[in-house]
Amino acid sequence: MQVVDYKAENAGQQFVESLHQTGFGVLINHPIKQEVVESIYRNWYQFFMSEEKHNFAFDPQKQDGFFSSEISETAKGHKQKDIKEYYHVYPWGRIPESLKQEILDYYNLASELAGELLDWVEKYSPVEVAKLYSEPLSNMIKNTPNTLLRVLHYPPLAGDEELGAIRAAAHEDINLLTILPAANEPGLQVQNKDGSWMDVPSDFGNLIINIGDMLQEASGGYFPSTSHRVINPEGTDASKSRISLPLFLHPRSEVVLSERHTQHSYLMERLRELGVI
Repeated sequence: MQVVDYKAENAGQQFVESLHQTGFGVLINHPIKQEVVESIYRNWYQFFMSEEKHNFAFDPQKQDGFFSSEISETAKGHKQKDIKEYYHVYPWGRIPESLKQEILDYYNLASELAGELLDWVEKYSPVEVAKLYSEPLSNMIKNTPNTLLRVLHYPPLAGDEELGAIRAAAHEDINLLTILPAANEPGLQVQNKDGSWMDVPSDFGNLIINIGDMLQEASGGYFPSTSHRVINPEGTDASKSRISLPLFLHPRSEVVLSERHTQHSYLMERLRELGVI
């Protein structure tokens, strides 16, 4: 997995090659400022520590709002729920007033960068792969209501967790690309082709990008949606919270991904598998 300098001349080519080889890419010197991310982590940590979060309980129809650890996801093929709680941020959704401006500014900034990264992916896709895209990749996310920013809180481990449960069991993402600033604690791992697990460089300031199932589908498998997980911390780290901020880039509902699927049909299939609808 390459760490690519966003400002380097051949950044796009290096980045897309890393995505093709591993399903992951790591950017440094990118436009998302570390102090912005740190401020979001601090402010949302306070929110997760407060009782206010229960006033924003998730809407099963719209899928916005606060998801408690009791209703957290169970990864496909796993029995134990992940040890996490989270909040789904959509520009049209409910957001606590005191947190709204900062998180929506971040949503817009990260979405803009994501559009540029999709242009890189298209530019450096082999001709026969680029022919498969039903429209320009960055166009697929224009005016989309579906892109999701998830603010995740992995609480400190109490020692009474269900046997076999981890912070996020091995899974693939559903969307086109996921944009993730390095979390405030390590733990993210990606699976290699030989089945072994590799730590994703989690230096603060790194921006981690991975392929989701929808881009794998749209590229005929050229870009692999790679399995990844968040493992439990050990020793003194077990007493620390972990905050994470993935932006899941989703096309508009009607966008054609392949002969088999639109964005909407693919999303519904996967959400049913996850047990969240």
